[in-house]
Amino acid sequence: MIETQFYEFGSAESPVKLRGGDSLSQVKIAYETWGELNADKSNAILLNHALSGSHHVLGYNPAIPGVGKLWTEELQQGWWEEFVGPGKAIDTDKFFVICPNYLGGCYGSTGPSSVNPDTGKVYGSSFPHLYVADQADVQNELIKHLGITQLSAVVGASVGGLIAVTYATRYPEMVRNVVALASGFKTTVLNRLILFEQILAIENDSNFNGGDYYDGDYPDYGLALARMISHKTFVHLDSFEKRATTTVNQDHESLRWYKVKDPFQSYMLYQGKKFVKRFDANTYLRIIDMWSRYDAVKESDAVDERDLFKGAKANGQKYLVFSIDSDFCFYPEEQAVLVDALEQAEVENMHITVHSDKGHDSFLLEPALYAPHISFLLNQEDV
Repeated sequence: MIETQFYEFGSAESPVKLRGGDSLSQVKIAYETWGELNADKSNAILLNHALSGSHHVLGYNPAIPGVGKLWTEELQQGWWEEFVGPGKAIDTDKFFVICPNYLGGCYGSTGPSSVNPDTGKVYGSSFPHLYVADQADVQNELIKHLGITQLSAVVGASVGGLIAVTYATRYPEMVRNVVALASGFKTTVLNRLILFEQILAIENDSNFNGGDYYDGDYPDYGLALARMISHKTFVHLDSFEKRATTTVNQDHESLRWYKVKDPFQSYMLYQGKKFVKRFDANTYLRIIDMWSRYDAVKESDAVDERDLFKGAKANGQKYLVFSIDSDFCFYPEEQAVLVDALEQAEVENMHITVHSDKGHDSFLLEPALYAPHISFLLNQEDV
């Protein structure tokens, strides 16, 4: 059993300023921790979840205050239990692990479905656009609140990897090691287009109402379609064929003219419908919009790639970068760009290419392919 914790900061007199020029008078960050801080607080690891993940990494959490029905049964068990825990790659007998829910999230952190303290009403459409730099900045407030002056490592997979790299480059003195799994350096044109398709899917749901739908019907069809568009980039086609059963389930509620023809369509429709039960459309829009504009150099206010990693070199940071050869979401070429930038800046790094038929989801499913390398990096730490 584990409980979500909360950290609140900001006020009407001292609002939390965001990169895009907006501000929030108050921010609440939901997070969970595992392990214990050592005496000098040098053994902390900041872990970032993926796009639609949560801060619940390890153990059983039956409910989160204020989240309600979105916290479905499938979320109640930790999402990275094969990687994090006693004796695991990220060893909680040795390290103190912190995982926050994103700003803009729907699992306890301040987001579009939260009540705006200035108006007493749900933010909805008024919740601001976000940058990855905003995530790094609010996470740094949490780290300081916990009394930590330097992290042993910052770790992130997928979109979480973007935050990990940005945190390490915005606050290089705060991080000794960086682990980025199946992530990127600058969002590609292809990904921007795929993300734009998902934005249009939600925007064009008749229930979306510009984001102000909390008093009525939710844009479930639009969010389901957005998830279906993204899901095919997470799962390799070989794995997709194995997951789809031979059963074809007709959906008379969603489809009136078209008849589902094969188990692959049936499986994809199931994934979309399942997703809307556990996620908020406005949160989804904020995160994919944030991802679509990502550029590591710009997020860290650097002049160029060498300038970006100047602090990493000065502080002796080490990077561990994972590629997945079957990844259709963050292609291996994207990690190669990151590694090349690290090499040009003379920052110590190790680049591992994982050979898998699981696609992007490999980082969730195959701990044996990642654990030895993560353990090797972290066990060099004298904590």
